Amino acid sequence: MDNIQEIVKLAVTALEDVKGKNIVTLDTSELTSLFQHLIVCTGDSNRQVKALANSVAVTLKEAGVDLVGTEGHESGEWVLVDAGDVVIHVMLPAVRDYYDLEALWGGQKPSFTPVGGKPWSAA
Repeated sequence: MDNIQEIVKLAVTALEDVKGKNIVTLDTSELTSLFQHLIVCTGDSNRQVKALANSVAVTLKEAGVDLVGTEGHESGEWVLVDAGDVVIHVMLPAVRDYYDLEALWGGQKPSFTPVGGKPWSAA
């Protein structure tokens, strides 16, 4: 299966089936060449985070999507499912709040003012 929108739809449905919360999909095609879409989801417990990621992996494999791999099943705090052009992050609420991937990949460049307000060239 090569249709990115279909892969995103399958992944979101798999997350919804296991009661994933705050599911956000981001089109990252203009931001990076590494992948086209990013999906972020919250699970209430380590067990649910693992179950959500497993649901996505099984659903995508059954649909014929080749998975690059998965990471994070050991702790269950943040599990990543890499489906090539679509990358799915399933996280505990505190981990999601801390890393704030939506802001990182939402297209907004972070603003940073160096200490003292001097430009980088003067640092």
